Amino acid sequence: MTDIRILLVDDQALLRMGFRMVLEAEPGFVVVGEASDGVSGVHQAAALRPDVILMDVRMPGMNGIEATRAIVREVPESRVLILTTFDLDEYAFEALRAGASGFLLKDARPAELVAAIGAVASGDAAVSPRVTRQLLELFGSDLPVAGREIGDPLPSGGSGHPAARRGPPHATRLAALTDREHEVLVAIAEGLTNTEIASRLVVSESTVKSHVGRVLTKLQARDRVQAVILAYEAGLVSPTER
Repeated sequence: MTDIRILLVDDQALLRMGFRMVLEAEPGFVVVGEASDGVSGVHQAAALRPDVILMDVRMPGMNGIEATRAIVREVPESRVLILTTFDLDEYAFEALRAGASGFLLKDARPAELVAAIGAVASGDAAVSPRVTRQLLELFGSDLPVAGREIGDPLPSGGSGHPAARRGPPHATRLAALTDREHEVLVAIAEGLTNTEIASRLVVSESTVKSHVGRVLTKLQARDRVQAVILAYEAGLVSPTER
């Protein structure tokens, strides 16, 4: 199995050292570089092409949100895991909108850090759709519709669905979804797990998993978290819906 290659981006040298010690003691993990600010982090990401980037939010100069947006655009194969002090705060929300695949508290236990990096490296998200929904309900009231790109870019819209009538650039990819895939996308946006979606649609979990995979592929979403945000920005689900 290939090692998971990790880049550390944080302006606190002691914190980077702590993360490096934890990660390099873990089989299958290798820290390939460090950066002390966002600009350097973007340059290092482009040069090293790591699998996962641990990104601090608050840094001098280019902050972690801006750096994440640049990395998603320039190094799309690298996944960003945001380091934050508070889990349900606006910085975490904006980082997810910028294209991060999850966030982690800076005081997380080593096992949580390792699990989150493993999840992100495998293409999953390190924050559940349900938590993403909570963030949207707290900070999503000003979400623009149809035309706002998540990171760069995740279109929404579709020929037969409400978002489709809002026009480009989102229409094409949502239009590619079947009616069942559209149902699955809405369920994901509501924070439902695969088990809950299977119960709602009266299908097997394996069928739901297949639908989810096709939805992410057609939307070119990096993971379920980005699909949730896309659905909200497309107007398919509102933050106040239950």
